Amino acid sequence: MDENTLLSARIKELAGRAWNNDYLTHTGFLSASGLADFYALPGVRHFGSGNSGTTQGTSFAVIGGHEDAERNVVCFLPGYTSAEDFLASSDMQEEVIRCVHIKPVSAKFTDVLTHRDYLGALMNLGIERDRIGDILTDSDDPAKGAYVFVLRENAEYICSEVSSVKHTTVTARTVRAGECAIVPKFDVLEGSVASARLDGVLALVYRLSRSRAQELVEREAVTVGGRIVSSPGYELKEGARVSVRGHGKFIYEGVLGGTRKGRQIVRVRIFR
Repeated sequence: MDENTLLSARIKELAGRAWNNDYLTHTGFLSASGLADFYALPGVRHFGSGNSGTTQGTSFAVIGGHEDAERNVVCFLPGYTSAEDFLASSDMQEEVIRCVHIKPVSAKFTDVLTHRDYLGALMNLGIERDRIGDILTDSDDPAKGAYVFVLRENAEYICSEVSSVKHTTVTARTVRAGECAIVPKFDVLEGSVASARLDGVLALVYRLSRSRAQELVEREAVTVGGRIVSSPGYELKEGARVSVRGHGKFIYEGVLGGTRKGRQIVRVRIFR
């Protein structure tokens, strides 16, 4: 079976269990491309920003533990809970996702630890990648450690077993998601483009010529929502997450208005 067939079968199973047994079921953490594959499955309808919808008569909600999460879990809801209520309740969400704060024991002797270092330490415990969501670190203050979003059933094991990351001795404890002291940092950019075409927005964000932006797309160096886009004329939609190999990533926030010359004023948030 190919990956889409396996995903479709898994979604059908989880949605069916939620519907038939009237209890919450959920996937593991999906990457941006995995989530895009989910949305593209036949019978999946999503509303608004895409963090809720229905499939096979079952409501679902998409959560990652914090705003702007890159890795997310699809939760299939029992009949007594609406997606709106679920998304508004941190208590219900913590039945699925927990936040683990991994912190160096001594700030003085802390290495500069990266996302990769923390991920490696967790996977060395035998934890599968789909059990682990976003890992938030602050390169300006390594003593803060990392806030790691994981499936609830893995949180206690991580807290009891992780003792070092690279050469740094650490402790780990679960915290409420609202206690996370690290948030992704963005620079906000507003500017005019002829349209919401991908090449035009890339040229604006990274101060490139239009031909250079088109070249990046044609070299398949650009992904939107985790999927490679090879057409420079691809129209970006509000909320699209764009990653450009060798340049960085940003979130396209949409059109703010127009100019007298018919150009569009758009806004993006660029990850630092």
